[in-house]
Amino acid sequence: MSTLRLWAPLPSSVELETGGRRTPMTPQSDGWWTGEVGGHGTDYALVLDGGEPRPDPRSAWQPDGVHGPSRVVDHGEFTWTDTTWRGVPLAGSVLYELHVGTFTPEGTFDAALERLDHLVELGVTAVELLPCNAFAGRWGWGYDGVAWFAVHEPYGGPDGLKRFVDGAHARGLGVVMDVVYNHLGPAGNYLPEFGPYLTEAHTTPWGPAVNLDRPGSDEVRRYVLDNAVMWLRDYHLDGLRIDAVHALVDERATHLLEELSVEVEALGSRLGKPLFLIAESDLNDPRTVTAREAGGLGLDGQWTDDVHHALHATLTGETAGYYGDFGGLDVVAKALSDAFVHDGRWSSFRGRTHGRPVPPSIPGHRFVVYLQDHDQVGNRATGDRISATLS
Repeated sequence: MSTLRLWAPLPSSVELETGGRRTPMTPQSDGWWTGEVGGHGTDYALVLDGGEPRPDPRSAWQPDGVHGPSRVVDHGEFTWTDTTWRGVPLAGSVLYELHVGTFTPEGTFDAALERLDHLVELGVTAVELLPCNAFAGRWGWGYDGVAWFAVHEPYGGPDGLKRFVDGAHARGLGVVMDVVYNHLGPAGNYLPEFGPYLTEAHTTPWGPAVNLDRPGSDEVRRYVLDNAVMWLRDYHLDGLRIDAVHALVDERATHLLEELSVEVEALGSRLGKPLFLIAESDLNDPRTVTAREAGGLGLDGQWTDDVHHALHATLTGETAGYYGDFGGLDVVAKALSDAFVHDGRWSSFRGRTHGRPVPPSIPGHRFVVYLQDHDQVGNRATGDRISATLS
């Protein structure tokens, strides 16, 4: 047996359903509940105020999808072979974006594992997995996840991801996970029934924002922080790429990303290997990768869209939309030299000035550059890739 802890301040009663039986959970302080559930492989669900059974918000395994019951995972049941792995530094790394569902015909971790030798031959040093947490349906980009702690079952579930990471490390490859903390998908999102995970006080392109600074936000922030630590600790990942951090609306004195930077650095010290955080940000704000001691958020790297935009506009001649300010070799030179083209300059697409300069004290390896990525392919009308467009 193991003790299940649940944060659910909204319902007045919570029952734990296992094997067709319902047992009341015991209320604790500050909206927490506890109950006893079986060991590894036990299926269970949560019943709020006598309603329909719901999955556990912190479920590590959803074998029947995001609407089905949860299953207990004992991470100690898996036998790792990467005990001598000491990580991979972000500086100088070559990252390969890999979508598990489309990388192989089978669309699984095990099938992808069989192709990793090819990536080693290419010169890749770390595989960056597009989001692998559970989302509704069989196929998807992964950016509409709703069970943040569970590994998408059609890919192979928790053990499938562990086999993939273990095999990657055996080949000298690091593994990075793309995580989404700025919104949840529309299907299977039961979190608002448990507590104030979302807030109408802020909005994002996907609807209400994740509640990072309003009443109840202490536990919501803990939910995010614990999720990040889980990937790095329980699945032996080497880093995280954090989706659209500009949509993490946080008006507190200490930003969530700074808290995350502190916790990941501490975890890396305990594990004895480098762990890194890469932000996707539309702000062109060097504070994201500025050391905490210097007043920054302390992340290790950030994607640099301006380099992509400058290369794309110059090589293809395409200057519509957000490419409007980016054509010409002089712009390419600025992007490669300064990381940001819009560093306080006028942005015609935004109709205002944008960004600020990168201080000389920030090294170039803080900026992750690319000629194309999943967004720049997937958001195009025809999904065309630059390798098919140019010679």
